[in-house]
Amino acid sequence: MLFLRNIPMVMFVVIFLAFGILMPAFLTIRSIVDILTAVAYVGILAIGITFVIITGGIDLSIGSVVYMSSLISAMLMQGGMPVYFALLCGLGVGAVIGAINAFFIVKMRMVPFMVTLCTMVAGRGFGILLCKSQGVRFPEEVIRFGLTRWFGLPFPVYIFIAISIIAVIIQTRTPVGRQIYAIGNDIEVARKAGINTQKTLATAYIICSVFAAIGGIMATFQMGGLVNPNMGEGVEFSAIAAAVLGGTSLMGGIGKVFPGSILGALIMQMMTSGLIYLGVDMYFQPIFLYLIIFIAVFIDSSRIMYIVKLEKRNIRVD
Repeated sequence: MLFLRNIPMVMFVVIFLAFGILMPAFLTIRSIVDILTAVAYVGILAIGITFVIITGGIDLSIGSVVYMSSLISAMLMQGGMPVYFALLCGLGVGAVIGAINAFFIVKMRMVPFMVTLCTMVAGRGFGILLCKSQGVRFPEEVIRFGLTRWFGLPFPVYIFIAISIIAVIIQTRTPVGRQIYAIGNDIEVARKAGINTQKTLATAYIICSVFAAIGGIMATFQMGGLVNPNMGEGVEFSAIAAAVLGGTSLMGGIGKVFPGSILGALIMQMMTSGLIYLGVDMYFQPIFLYLIIFIAVFIDSSRIMYIVKLEKRNIRVD
C-alpha cells in the first residue's frame, strides 16, 4: 500500500539515478538548473490542471489559453499599454476563458471534454484571426527582465516556486481546496453536505486557466519573447501526463500539487533532457513522450483499482 501511494517518488529516484549513471553530465549543476528552467512552464500548467482533474473533470483548452494570454499581452504592449497592465490583461484572458468553460460545464451541464475541446479550437482560432497568423513580440526590456537571473536561477523558476506555494496553500489550507476533493470523491454527497458545488467547480476551472495564462507568459520569456500561432499546441497533454505521473487520478478525488504534480513535471522534463543527452532522434522523442502519457494513465487505472480492492478487503475484515 505504501509503495502504491509513492510510485511517483520511486519513478523520480529511478529515472534520476539511471540517467545520472548513464551520463555523469546529467548530474551537474548546469544540467539541473536547465531542467528547473525548462520545467517551470509545464509545471505551472500541471499545477493548474491538477485542481480540475481532482474534481473529476478535464481541461483541454489550456494550450489555447497559453497562446491567447501571451498574444493579448504582447499586442497591448506593442500598442503602448504599460507592461504590468498588459500582463494583467493577459491573466484576465485566462480568467475569462476559465469562466466560459465553467459556465457551460456547471450551468449548462455539458461534458468537460467537449466544452474545453471547443474552447481550445475557438480560442486559438480567435487568436490567429487577431494577429493574422503573424508572430507578435514582447518589448526587448520585458524579455531582458524575464531572463534575469538571481543566485543562478532565471526569473521563471522563481515564478514556478511562488505558484507552487500558492497552489499548496489553496489545496491544503482553504475551504475551496477541501471542497474540490469532496466533489471529486462524490459530487452528490458533497452537495448534500452543503457544499456549493457549482461555485467550487467554477473556481477550479478559473484557477486552471489563470495558471495556464501565467505559464504562457513564462514560456514567452523562455522563447525569446516571440508569440507564434503554434505556441502551446499539445501542451495540455504534457500537463495532464505530468499530473497523472505525480499521482493525480483521472477518476477524481485523488492528487496533490506537492510533491505530486510538481514531481510529475520534473519526471517529464528529466526524461526529455535525458533523451537529448543520450542523442535520441528528435523525431522519436514525441512518440516516447506520448507513450509515457499512455503508461501514466495505465498505471493510474491499475493503481486505483488495486487500492480500492485492498480497501474493500480491509472493510470486510473489519
